[in-house]
Amino acid sequence: MSRPISDRRSRKRLATRQAISDAATRMFMERGFDRVTVDEIAEAADVGRMTVFNHFPRKEDMFFDREHEARDIAFEAIRSRHPATSPIQALGELAHRMAEQSEPGFPLFADTQAFVETALASEALKARARQMRDDFIRALAAVLRGAADRSSDDAVAHLAAGLITSAWTTAFVRAYAQLSETGDAEAAKGTFLDLIDRGVRGTHAALADTPYAAGY
Repeated sequence: MSRPISDRRSRKRLATRQAISDAATRMFMERGFDRVTVDEIAEAADVGRMTVFNHFPRKEDMFFDREHEARDIAFEAIRSRHPATSPIQALGELAHRMAEQSEPGFPLFADTQAFVETALASEALKARARQMRDDFIRALAAVLRGAADRSSDDAVAHLAAGLITSAWTTAFVRAYAQLSETGDAEAAKGTFLDLIDRGVRGTHAALADTPYAAGY
């Protein structure tokens, strides 16, 4: 009997978390991140203030509530890549899949412009995004080391992670700036993929004598 009870509790917890996230996202999109309080989110989700913090330690975490899913997609692209594909190239191919095949969980340039504009309008969110980027680079370096069977003190893995993350960040920011200015999603997608491809080639050039570029 303990397992069904545990399962019910888990489902209830996930449902509560989703309700908080949905309420927060709706209010952030409508009013802007900085104009919404945690108390207002709690009221809209019909939970207590402490329940909100039990699920999301920081207000910013409610906005970036799918960060770990995005990490999982990136890391799985490396782990499941074709043997002839380098770890860096695998991340380039992921960008093309996300842009061209509309990754269900993280669509690019479709119904996401408001999310990006809300993030760029908040200093708190931009600061959190920078922290997330730095955390991602460290985690990606570990995944790259594992894929290349390198030791934990391999500094080149951090260089590889930093270079390809910088390429993704630049491509994403410039593409959305173009989308905001022109409203042309196809042109923005083209800019995104062009910058990704250049970033992959540049990263491979810098890592030409390392296993992180092997198979390219």
